[in-house]
Amino acid sequence: MSHEFHPTSLREYDIRGLVGDTLTEADGRAIGRGFGTIVARAGGTSVAVGYDGRTSSPGFAAAVVKGLNEAGVDAIEIGLGPTPMLYFSVHELGCDGGIMVTGSHNPPAWNGFKMMLKDRPFFGADIRQLGTMAAAGDWGSGEGSSRTVTIMDRYVERLVQDWDVPASETFTIAWDCGNGAAGPVVEKLVRILPGTHHLLFTDVDGTFPNHHPDPTEEKNLADLKRIVAEKRCDFGLAFDGDGDRLGAIDGEGRVVWGDQLLGILAEPVLKAVPGGTIIADVKASQALFDRIAELGGTPLMWKTGHSLIKAKMSEVDSPLAGEMSGHIFFKHQWYGFDDGIYAGVRLIRAVAALGGSLTALKDAMPVMVNTPEMRFQSSEDRKFAVVAEVLERLKTAGATINETDGARVNTPDGWWLLRASNTQDVLVARIEARSDAALSRLETALHAQLAASGVEPVLAGH
Repeated sequence: MSHEFHPTSLREYDIRGLVGDTLTEADGRAIGRGFGTIVARAGGTSVAVGYDGRTSSPGFAAAVVKGLNEAGVDAIEIGLGPTPMLYFSVHELGCDGGIMVTGSHNPPAWNGFKMMLKDRPFFGADIRQLGTMAAAGDWGSGEGSSRTVTIMDRYVERLVQDWDVPASETFTIAWDCGNGAAGPVVEKLVRILPGTHHLLFTDVDGTFPNHHPDPTEEKNLADLKRIVAEKRCDFGLAFDGDGDRLGAIDGEGRVVWGDQLLGILAEPVLKAVPGGTIIADVKASQALFDRIAELGGTPLMWKTGHSLIKAKMSEVDSPLAGEMSGHIFFKHQWYGFDDGIYAGVRLIRAVAALGGSLTALKDAMPVMVNTPEMRFQSSEDRKFAVVAEVLERLKTAGATINETDGARVNTPDGWWLLRASNTQDVLVARIEARSDAALSRLETALHAQLAASGVEPVLAGH
């Protein structure tokens, strides 16, 4: 018996596809069988399985459990919840791995799988190995068991275990769960937290009837901005579909972007871990790296991708890392995985420790002019070649370049980035400058490089 996956479903960081088309329950069973085989061959016996609120997720989870059992591995079913609750359960229950059924921030018709092996991310070559094993039918056999463990209350208690905000300091906070898997956890969490809390869209609904659960797109924060204004909240927090990414707005409704959140969260961490290495991805503002250095920390720019960041954190013993996309990873007082809900709790703690106003913290940040993330269409076989060509030309011209992930070109008044997406057939770009004039000049330079490699300077999806 063997199995072929759709060629587009096995991605760099996870497995993803269109339900019933490029991703089926047969794939879920093969993933369980292959992953279970890898766990068993390494001497492991149990894997935790969780799923998000998409309508197709329970069926996929059942298929994964079947595959694990056929490989002779026991499945610990934790049921519906956010991805970080699944990660937590692997640590808490001493499992040998975890599989989360989630489409993350993709549209409702999509679904997918995120995995961890012991305490490390399962990605890249690991995922390709699942495909190779399935095609060859290289699977172990056995009879594993399945049992259900209710872990949500333990997870919520752990979120507030190190709560250190003085009783005199209380906030009014709005929480937008976007009908994603974070809802039930947030409902339990705010019953424990002091202060006043206004909740939006906590009922789990895989059709996402109110807005798409991706807090990095400002249009998805309209409801949160409205409630913050109406209820005069100190700030608002928002989560993506599976709760591993955080979005935030201040009391005036301004977005506090991922790199800005990291700058705030880093301050208390660096007080506790002087000189600590704080990691951010290549899309982050130069202002963040400067701020970390100013606080006595060691800034480290690394490749975009939650699995790549997690692996780097472990390598350099970093207490905190983050991405522009809102993935924030705490090793300080936590486990080193990305958790939007825990990051929200830590943000409340940080704001309290830093004067009590997220609005004031946002006001104090240097004003930079930057573009949102831009995407340019480029085929799978061309996108990496384009970046290589651009790098070659820039080196010949004597430009100052950081090659950590693509080309990040530094100039005295700003920088621009061009990298190949690991998950889509696009080139991703971002520009940041100290003035509008500098931004315009950098944009011209970027477009000239794209044109020189035959890429249309038209945004993908526009």
